[in-house]
Amino acid sequence: MQTFRTNRILRGLFFGAALMFSSAVTFAADYSIKLAYENNPGEPFDLAMREWARLFGEKTKGKGEMKVFPSSMLGSKKDLMEQMKLGSGIITLADGGFFADYVPDFGIMIGPYLGKDYEDVLKLTKTPWFADLSTQLEGKGFKILTSWLYGTRHMVSKKPVNTPADLKGLKIRVPNNRIQIDSLKTMGATPTPMPLGEVYPALTTGVIDGAENPIPVLYGQKHHEPAKYLVLSGHLDMITQCFIGAAYFKKLPADIQKALIESGDEAGVFMMKTTLAAEKDVIEKMKKEGVTVMEVDKAAFREAAKDTYKHFPEWSPGLYDKVQSFLK
Repeated sequence: MQTFRTNRILRGLFFGAALMFSSAVTFAADYSIKLAYENNPGEPFDLAMREWARLFGEKTKGKGEMKVFPSSMLGSKKDLMEQMKLGSGIITLADGGFFADYVPDFGIMIGPYLGKDYEDVLKLTKTPWFADLSTQLEGKGFKILTSWLYGTRHMVSKKPVNTPADLKGLKIRVPNNRIQIDSLKTMGATPTPMPLGEVYPALTTGVIDGAENPIPVLYGQKHHEPAKYLVLSGHLDMITQCFIGAAYFKKLPADIQKALIESGDEAGVFMMKTTLAAEKDVIEKMKKEGVTVMEVDKAAFREAAKDTYKHFPEWSPGLYDKVQSFLK
């Protein structure tokens, strides 16, 4: 009798395990994509990526899923781009500064004070000019899915900065791309490129004197803790692109491609609202944590930065004037 009961229990456990396995297989997504990025959990970009994952799952009725990997869990941006070219299903963010390595004219998208505000720069992503650049980039192995407002970039510094002259000698972290390096150098700083994840220890140990990024990113990365001056330079209205490997994208069915782009655009609207709301909230938090907010004369910084656009002979002739014509 004991043996009989034991066999019944074992059969029940086996059946239960088989049922669970069967359910897992039944509900597994057909298309699983990794969302990988440098931003920390809780930052607007992280929240927007999670919203994209939710929307994509809804639109595909579970056929597609996205898994988030914040805080550089899967490596640096350049690491991710290499993985994409090898066919991995990964989405990350990059901007004109990184894409300029493949299509030089992209670089102007992150030039200093390019438009009046972020709406101007976002407008450029809807032009035939931008569509042509995107097609060229696709030929290099990367497919842009959607463009998002990443935020207006400002600086934090260990010293007060009131004018461009005050930037002299200050080592300010920038992303590792030529135009952002050139922009800060032209304004008078000593640009110091490094990955985002290395900035906090570099600030605390004195390797650098400051950093620049949208305010919610500066706060989310805790850069304001060692650098107690927030300089509202507004030197770059950053529009970022979320992209995937072109080869991987082409293998997806048309309905999954459509859902990927549509849900990305909808998540971009969420990102914009979240970022704009967070900027005001975060400034108040910074003040309470001992940060001095410095309102500067943006016209002076704009004037100091204007020669940046003369430093890129590889751009198409008349590129700056062409871009400005779209903003009139």
